[in-house]
Amino acid sequence: MAPNWTERISAFCRSPSGFLSGTNPDAFLSELLRELRDDRASYGVKVLLLSPLCEYAGLLCATGSAGEETALDLMSVFAQCPPRSAQFRCHLLVALTGVLVCSSCASGRSRASLDFLDLLLQIAQDAGDLHGDGTQRCLRATACDCLREMEASCPGLLSQRLELLAGLRQQESCRLHQAYVGLQVLVLRNAVYQLTQEAGAGAAHLKALLGGNTSAWEAEQEASQVDSEESAVQSSLILGPMGRVPSLHTGPDCKELRSILSSLLEESYLLTPLCQAALFHRLIELVAMVPGIPPSILRAQLLRLLGTIEVCLLHVTLLMKCAFTDSLFSAEDEAFLLKRLVVLSQHPLLSAPEKLFYMDCILHFPENRPIGCGDSDEALPVLLTPQLASALLPTVFNDSATLLARLNLQALVFLEEGEGEEGRGLAYIYEHLTALLHIVEGGGSRDIVVTFFRAAYLFLFYFHHVEQYSARLSEQLCQLYLQHTQLAPNILNLVHQTLQRLADWSWAVGLLRGLQGVITKAPLDQLTLPDLSCHLKVLARVAEEGKIPQRSTLSFLSAVVTRSSSSLCASGDWRLGNGVLGVCRRVLLHPSLDSLLIPLADILLHLACNYGDTDVQDHARLYYALLTTVSWEKLSAVLAQSAAEGGDQVKKRTLSGVMAESEGLANTLTVHQAEKAVFQLTEARAELQRETESPPLGQDEGGGALEAYRAQFREPGFASLITLQYRLTHTEPHDPRFEQLFSIRLHFSLTDDHYEQLQDVSIPCLFTQRPAPVVRLTLKPRQPYPTTIHVSAIFTSKDGLTWHTPVPDIHVAFQQTFLPLPVPQAWSRVRREEVFQGLWDEMCAEASGCAVSLFCCQLGGPALKALLQEHFLSFLLSDPSREDRFKVLLFLPPRSHMLLKISSEEDAVQFNMATNNWQLLPHINSYLLRITSAQDLLVT
Repeated sequence: MAPNWTERISAFCRSPSGFLSGTNPDAFLSELLRELRDDRASYGVKVLLLSPLCEYAGLLCATGSAGEETALDLMSVFAQCPPRSAQFRCHLLVALTGVLVCSSCASGRSRASLDFLDLLLQIAQDAGDLHGDGTQRCLRATACDCLREMEASCPGLLSQRLELLAGLRQQESCRLHQAYVGLQVLVLRNAVYQLTQEAGAGAAHLKALLGGNTSAWEAEQEASQVDSEESAVQSSLILGPMGRVPSLHTGPDCKELRSILSSLLEESYLLTPLCQAALFHRLIELVAMVPGIPPSILRAQLLRLLGTIEVCLLHVTLLMKCAFTDSLFSAEDEAFLLKRLVVLSQHPLLSAPEKLFYMDCILHFPENRPIGCGDSDEALPVLLTPQLASALLPTVFNDSATLLARLNLQALVFLEEGEGEEGRGLAYIYEHLTALLHIVEGGGSRDIVVTFFRAAYLFLFYFHHVEQYSARLSEQLCQLYLQHTQLAPNILNLVHQTLQRLADWSWAVGLLRGLQGVITKAPLDQLTLPDLSCHLKVLARVAEEGKIPQRSTLSFLSAVVTRSSSSLCASGDWRLGNGVLGVCRRVLLHPSLDSLLIPLADILLHLACNYGDTDVQDHARLYYALLTTVSWEKLSAVLAQSAAEGGDQVKKRTLSGVMAESEGLANTLTVHQAEKAVFQLTEARAELQRETESPPLGQDEGGGALEAYRAQFREPGFASLITLQYRLTHTEPHDPRFEQLFSIRLHFSLTDDHYEQLQDVSIPCLFTQRPAPVVRLTLKPRQPYPTTIHVSAIFTSKDGLTWHTPVPDIHVAFQQTFLPLPVPQAWSRVRREEVFQGLWDEMCAEASGCAVSLFCCQLGGPALKALLQEHFLSFLLSDPSREDRFKVLLFLPPRSHMLLKISSEEDAVQFNMATNNWQLLPHINSYLLRITSAQDLLVT
């Protein structure tokens, strides 16, 4: 066994795509399978070798033929494996399942998949170790899991084995009984669903299905296929509207199915809670699909389900109620279930996530006769009265999530009752909100602060029409801000959210007006610079509201900026200066600017003359010039942040982009992330270029050609570079913002170590109206293997913003590493052939690292000439006029050679290959197979 398998498997699992980009996937898979068949390898190592097939079967077996061949190989390994190696046999079954499912062999009912199903069923029926050590039991459990996975991936695969599966379930008395129950109910559900899709199916078809024991693959009939949309529906039929559940009209004659369901229900209590929930979920779907079976068959289980403490069982009970409503649940059952949810929502022994789940169930309770018609909106059940909901009143001792969930529930309850200002429930909620506010005032934690503002938003969302409480809350928030100015972002966010959801309501504007009042009336001798920074943020937001007068704001700014005791101008703080200018800029856009002209001009002039920061002075001077020379209409246009409203127009940079606002400057300096690729690199179909030195004098006049050829490699870096050409083009559909791009910088990242690191490439510009620029990518191989190169780019758009964008990967194919024989152009054909023959003789002598191989294919004379003309003309050394034998030399930097002798024999074309790097053989074999197959198809 190769000593490096552990490292190779570890490297593969770390990055499967990166590992496979540096090797041939088919060759790697062949090596894995060969090692698995090797009797010298231990079973522990073989389990390790199976991990790529268990976890990444889709990468290694991408086609159906590859999956079929791999599955046959694995089954032969399974047949030769002794029974005592139970762990390895279990892993083999899992790997086989993954290969057949991922390669679509199972869905296509291939021969290998049908043989594997026979093997799984044979293992599942083998009950030979009932009193043994459990080795066979472990294998049977794995086989059962594999059968369930195959059925889940390919619904209906086991539909003709229902009677066999029922017998296995009934005779199994050990812990595998649970696995057989899950398998049988899944197969039964899928089989009934497929019958609902067949026109004219009825009771006779259902009876034949339940009693049949004929293999679906032995009967030569085309199995019904389930398309992708139906497979998506099969994930759960009862989570959507029940009117969309397909029906199988059997009439009352379906006693066989009823008997099976009754047997499953009687055994359900033996299962674990999770398995019970899965079983009930499938049984609900079955009863919903077959109207001939009344929902009352589930009635006997309700008493146990209604009293359960398991979350999964209570959830499936709610699903049952949603599916069958009053045909299964009486009014008393409904009331009891709702009361139980209320009790569980505040039970002290349950965790917070469980209680939140139960409260969510109350808000989405499936009523027998629902009044609302919404499927996703929160709505209270009719039976949830304020008295019943009083057990869920919020308290300050609740955690944040529970408190907000309870507050939301109580708000819906009191809103449903239509409580006004005098309502006791509404008063309680407001008192609770006030209690949270007092905690925040006393210096509560960040979690308490966030909880309070979310609670305030919920209260305003439901009860904004109650003026008494909304006005009082506004006053309390203003006082809270004065005590804790660092809460400015929270308060402004509350304003923003309420304006978004309640655009027609004036509470947010009233709060901003109140904040303006408390800020401007506060004594200036107690004002600190941190408080001033928060005040400026609030006043800038206040100035955006055209309905709020701004004279008091300007009076406050004037007092702060011009008073002799102020240290603001002397400090020269750039951020505070920009904060003042931000308020002034918004006042410039205020509708009442004419009445504010003089006080605003005084503030700007004072900043321009006295502020300690040059940048702030320059911007203040610009504002002053605009204010005193431009009308309000033109000023609004100049300061507009974006172009006129028109849909998809690209934003233009205006003077505001270079003005005082720090956020505008930050927007310009930020590197923005594009959501998708803006441009791509497409291969330019041009011949590879190479640079060679001029031949020395007399180099072709005598001496050995091979020695002269090798002497060239004494110069460092000789013929070691490959130049690939690509065109840089916009992706489709292109974004209008990126029609003109400048200063493009392409960055390349390697996915393996086969090549030297690549340098960044700069492109001056890219316009949609101009020809695509050519990008020359110079590669320096360490090993000439295929590779993938990740690409990203930074560029500047026409509005002056800097963007970062991903670029689709570059895939370097094996044939792109080919170069012609690197010899001077003056060398004759005879001398080149002499080099070829010298290299051929050395490689055939089995020197270290050398190897020879043979590739055969069936190509006619015209097809062979066309193949040479298209793929090997630049590398052909022999006379192209010859009809039967050709010599081709492929040079792969840095020093690899691939020599081909192509000859046309009687029944085939032979490619005799010799190379000084045996690791290139899998790549050249795949390349020849691809081009000869394509050429044969083209000629045909």
